[in-house]
Amino acid sequence: MNSDTSDDRDLPLAEQVYRRLRREIGAGELRSGQRLRETELAERLNVSRTPIREAIRRLASEGLVEMAASRGMAITSLDRQQVRELYDLRASLEGTAAGMAAQHASAADIAAMWDLLEAGRDLSEPEQVALLNRRFHEAVRDAARNRYLDQALAQLSNSLALLPGTTFEIAGRPQAAHAEHSAVLAAIEARDSAEAEALARRHIVQAGQTRLRMMFGAG
Repeated sequence: MNSDTSDDRDLPLAEQVYRRLRREIGAGELRSGQRLRETELAERLNVSRTPIREAIRRLASEGLVEMAASRGMAITSLDRQQVRELYDLRASLEGTAAGMAAQHASAADIAAMWDLLEAGRDLSEPEQVALLNRRFHEAVRDAARNRYLDQALAQLSNSLALLPGTTFEIAGRPQAAHAEHSAVLAAIEARDSAEAEALARRHIVQAGQTRLRMMFGAG
């Protein structure tokens, strides 16, 4: 198997396959509802079926793969209600992270987050904006200094990986998100936990509404 990254090459084969499939799900190369056939994956990745089976079992334990009626194993599909619930939880967790960051972030943390926002100010390519967006949210999470919150958000990222594309493909969303991030960070810098939490929650609610329209249309 040809690994996508040099860091993966020394890992057990099943771990390499897992990481490869995980990246393909996150990138939308393996889409929700798509059937996973062990023989096809083994041929494409040039490995035996054993590491494929182990990787699929692990993905299933994370909720990324499900048993689909009459179709065997497939990438998990999320309906409108599941996406809404996902963003409800994300708003709660991200809000908590921002509130804690207002209490615990160092001056260096805050400066680094402003640098991220400045780097993303004039980006227009959706994937580039999405990358900076992830880095900003990770920085807020790290600044919260809470290992259990960090674990909860990391677990949530498994389900977020099932969402196709990025909301930054929608006209005006990159600019709106940048303004929302700036407001959250200003509250963190001011050490206003309540305001930081409220603004972060509102930011995720806006992102969730955009996601629902993007995936399911109005309604």
